[in-house]
Amino acid sequence: MPLLVTDALVLHSFDYLESSRILRIATRELGVQSVLARGARRSQRRYGSALDLFAQGVAELQIKSGRDMHTLTAFDVQRGRPALAIELDRFTAASAVAELALRFTHHDPHPALYDTLVAALDLIAGAAPGQAASGALASAWRIVAELGFTPALDRCSSCHDALAADAAAVFSHPAGGVLCARCARMSPGNRVLPADARVALLHWTRGEAAPPIAADAVRAHQRLLREFLGEHLTDGRPLRAFEIWERERWGEPGPRSALR
Repeated sequence: MPLLVTDALVLHSFDYLESSRILRIATRELGVQSVLARGARRSQRRYGSALDLFAQGVAELQIKSGRDMHTLTAFDVQRGRPALAIELDRFTAASAVAELALRFTHHDPHPALYDTLVAALDLIAGAAPGQAASGALASAWRIVAELGFTPALDRCSSCHDALAADAAAVFSHPAGGVLCARCARMSPGNRVLPADARVALLHWTRGEAAPPIAADAVRAHQRLLREFLGEHLTDGRPLRAFEIWERERWGEPGPRSALR
């Protein structure tokens, strides 16, 4: 069996039989893969902190041709990100981002997406208090863009006319982005996206820093993202980590939406 050495990031793990664990990892060379860590539960000496959620490093994999699962023979941890496990808001935000990668990426090489995931977890881990959700939103929209589903935000997604950057616009999930006033009249029942929300989305999809969003706009942004994913990416199965992240704003009352 060929041996592959690759940059890797742990996105999910669970126990297997009495002594082993199965990991779902994002890799630079092979996209998202399932790997078996034999004997991982029996002894920590072989893998150490490599099995921790969101650990990043260099993995050695025995590749089994035609199989959906490979064998993890070693993992040299370079970054552990313990900050993501200390606070619930960081953990739920990171879990929601990891779930997007697990559900919507494949076994194909996608180095840019791997780098986006690494940057996403670093952003959430290093976020200022109360800003983990903003970091997760920025990261999730960047992942959407890397997957090729960037919404139209500066031009009408129907007629392609340019829209003023400082104006609110109707956002249509079926159309894949904002609509001009004329096209919006022919497509009722959509959401109004304020100008500052449009600016944030433009920055996020481009991988750029955006001004912090107000706490009372977070839920509306989460809902917009969920609805967009449901329209363009999901197969009908629930995004459970995303649901927990959206439902629970730890320690805060339920805010009013800034998006209508």
